[in-house]
Amino acid sequence: MGDCSVQKYRGRCRGSLAARRAGGTRRRALGSAAAGCGRALARQRRCSALTEMAVMGPVTMKALYCQQNSSGEEMTFIFQERENLPPTGEHDVKVQVRACALSWIDTKLLSEVKLEKELLPVGREISGVVLEVGRKVSFFQPDDEVAGILPLDSEESGLCEVVLVHEHYLVHKPEKVCWVEAAGTVRDGVRAYTALHYLSQVSPGKSVLVMDGASPFGTIAIQLAQHRGAKVISTAYSLEDKQYLERLRPAVARVIDVSNGKIDVAESCLEETGGLGVDIVVDAGVKLYSAEDESTSKSQLLPHKHDIITLLGVGGNWITTERNLQLDPPDSRSLFLKGATVSFLNEEIWNLSNIEQGKYLCILEDIMEKLSSGIFRPQLDEPIPLYEAKVSMEIVQKNQARKRQVIQF
Repeated sequence: MGDCSVQKYRGRCRGSLAARRAGGTRRRALGSAAAGCGRALARQRRCSALTEMAVMGPVTMKALYCQQNSSGEEMTFIFQERENLPPTGEHDVKVQVRACALSWIDTKLLSEVKLEKELLPVGREISGVVLEVGRKVSFFQPDDEVAGILPLDSEESGLCEVVLVHEHYLVHKPEKVCWVEAAGTVRDGVRAYTALHYLSQVSPGKSVLVMDGASPFGTIAIQLAQHRGAKVISTAYSLEDKQYLERLRPAVARVIDVSNGKIDVAESCLEETGGLGVDIVVDAGVKLYSAEDESTSKSQLLPHKHDIITLLGVGGNWITTERNLQLDPPDSRSLFLKGATVSFLNEEIWNLSNIEQGKYLCILEDIMEKLSSGIFRPQLDEPIPLYEAKVSMEIVQKNQARKRQVIQF
């Protein structure tokens, strides 16, 4: 996971990819004739589909978009019919989408970076099969299985049968990883790597507190921290979450049930660490003020920012998702005395600037490898058919989904 440019990344991976393809060729030769015929038939169908699209001219496809009202408060999800994609660019990859995960649309961020549009495409985390590549694309070829995240400024909706993606936003999907897992894990994996590898350096012997560990992101963050040899503590927002976390293997060091509001998170963490405090905290939101509105059940369960500072150890890292975090002078003095740091978790930084695109591709590749080896076991709901995408996206946008929602084509 060192520093690498796109060229270095592609060069490093090309050799291993050639070896994998050679190995795959040998395995296919030794496989059964039925399996070989099945793959040939699937390839023939894809070729036939491309031929039909070329012969028949414009082909209508449906794609899901989000439409905001004039005030920007209410959102409506609509299917828009679109004709064939524009011609494949030199560095573009045409992908037949097999699965697309649903994620909350951050309209405030889009507005701040001047990417607000009348119709916002829905669904950016995709997995699928390569149908066609541009003439300067060297890392992918037709029939490759790929996964990735469409960029923040993409005009494409991932909830469409076929999309065009720049090659620098895709990586190969291992054969052992299913379509739904690949699409459903890639975003949470990027967030976990950003928090635990780049904003902090999780390593053997360190203690990590993952707030709301039963969430899709929390689950992947726990598994990455454990894989790196860290001792993990997590909070649970309900009895169901507590039972889920207690079933995880490797086991979480301690599960703090905050659902009844009677357990002090800071006290529990200090007790678990022998009074030394936690090395890394990854929050899921915090209370900014003592008299903060607690009208929602979730806000009642959030820790106060003073609690987070209290449980941080010397030289600790606080990774926060609270974009409006404000620290009073006493808070800053406490952090100064501990030599602790505060970092803001925004996984979109990888798409907002391409200066470290090589690192981003390394992250995506690593996520796929950990899925293939069973290190990552995502918190996914049952696959959802395309016709239920609008209803599912409304639930996701209201933050009412406890498991990652994935549309399967």
